[in-house]
Amino acid sequence: MGQPICLEDLVGVVNEVVQDTKVTDVHTHLYDPVFGDLLLWGFEELITYHYLIAETMRWVDLPYERYWQMSKAEQAKLIWETLFVQNSPYSEACRGVLTTLQRLGLDVARRDFESYQEYFRGRSLTEYVDQVFALANIKYAVMTNDPFNEAERKVWLETVATGEAELDERFRAALRLDVLLNSWDVAWPRLQGWGYGVTEKLDDATISEVQRFLQEWIKIMEPVYMAVSLPYDFKLPEDSPRAKLIEACVLPVSREMNVPFAPMVGVRRQINPHLQDAGDGVGKMDIGSIEYLCSNFPKNKFVVTLLSRENQHELAVFARKFRNLLPFGCWWFLNNPSLIHEITSMRLELLGTSTILQHSDARVLDQLIYKWDHSRDIIAAVLVEKYADLMATGWVLTEDEIRRDVEKLMGENLWDFLRREL
Repeated sequence: MGQPICLEDLVGVVNEVVQDTKVTDVHTHLYDPVFGDLLLWGFEELITYHYLIAETMRWVDLPYERYWQMSKAEQAKLIWETLFVQNSPYSEACRGVLTTLQRLGLDVARRDFESYQEYFRGRSLTEYVDQVFALANIKYAVMTNDPFNEAERKVWLETVATGEAELDERFRAALRLDVLLNSWDVAWPRLQGWGYGVTEKLDDATISEVQRFLQEWIKIMEPVYMAVSLPYDFKLPEDSPRAKLIEACVLPVSREMNVPFAPMVGVRRQINPHLQDAGDGVGKMDIGSIEYLCSNFPKNKFVVTLLSRENQHELAVFARKFRNLLPFGCWWFLNNPSLIHEITSMRLELLGTSTILQHSDARVLDQLIYKWDHSRDIIAAVLVEKYADLMATGWVLTEDEIRRDVEKLMGENLWDFLRREL
C-alpha cells in the first residue's frame, strides 16, 4: 500500500505528483514536424493566436481588412503594443504568452519584443519540439488530422504511408470528419474524384463507399479516435445527411475498428466573419443528442467535450449513466482558470477518477507550455481540496495512490477506455 502521508505533507505531495506526471494531451491542433508548415510554432505564431487577435480588435481603430493585409511580423507588433504595452496583459491568452516566454528562459520584465523574435530565428524545429515537450512534460499529443486538407493528405499518402518518413511516436493521430459530416455537398464530389463510388444520394452503395473511405484512413492514420466539431444546434436523431452519415457510416466503423467517435459540440461559427478564425462563438446544445448516441449504441465508445459551460453538469451526469461515454477537457472558451477550477471540482465530485480533466487544444506548439503549466496548478489545488476532505474522514492516503489517480485523470483513462470491453 505504501507509506501513508499526513495532512501537513498533502499540498507538497500532490503538487509534486501533478507536476511530475507525464500527460496525454487528448486534443490539440498540432502536427508532427514531418507535416512541415502545418505545425505552427515560435513567438510570432504564439502572439498572433486568434484569441489575441479578437482581444486586440476591441481596442484598435483599424479596419479588419487592413489587419489581414499586414505581414505576420506587423500583426505581432500591433498585438504586442496594444495588449502588452498599452494595457496590462492579464487575460489568460496574454498571460499565457508571458508564461511561455518565462519558461523558455526569456526575461519578460524587459518587454523586449525584438529579443523574443530573435530567440526563435534559426532554431532547429526538432530540438525545439523536444524542448517544449520536456517543459510541458508531455508524453503524447493527439493531433487533428483532416484527410480533406490537401496539404495534409499529400503528406499522409506520399510520405507516411510510403514509409519515406516515420511519425514521431509522441504525436498521435485523430481522424477529423468535419468536411464529411458538416459539408456533404462538398465532401461527396471530392470522394468521387478520389475514386470512391459515391453520389449525393445516401443510398446503400454510397454508404458502403463512405465506410470504405473511413476504414482506409483509419489504416493509414491509426487514429486514437474519429472527431468532429459540431454546431450548438446539432441534434440526433434527425433527417439530415450528417445524421445518416453518423449512424450508417461512422458508428459501424467506429465499433468494428474500436476507434471511438468524438463529437465536440457547441460551436457557433463565424458570428463575426470579419475576424476569420477569431470570429466563432459558443452556444448551449440539447444534450439529449449525447443521450441518444450512448443509449442507442451501447457497444460504441464516445469521447466527448462540450463548449458551453451550461452543458458541463449535464455531461457529467450523463457520464455517470453511460459507461461508453468518456468526458474530456475544458475546451476552447472554457480553458480559463476560473472555469477549469469549477469544472474540475464538479467532475471529481460526480465522476471520481473516471474522466479526463484537461486537454490543451493547442494550435501553436509553444502553447503546450503555458496551457499545461496553468492547468497543472489548478488541478493540483482542486485535488488537494478533495484529498483533504477524504483525510478528514479518517481515510489513509499514500503517494502511490495519488500518483495512480493523477495518471488516470491526466490521460491514462483514454488508453484504458480504448482497451475496455463494453
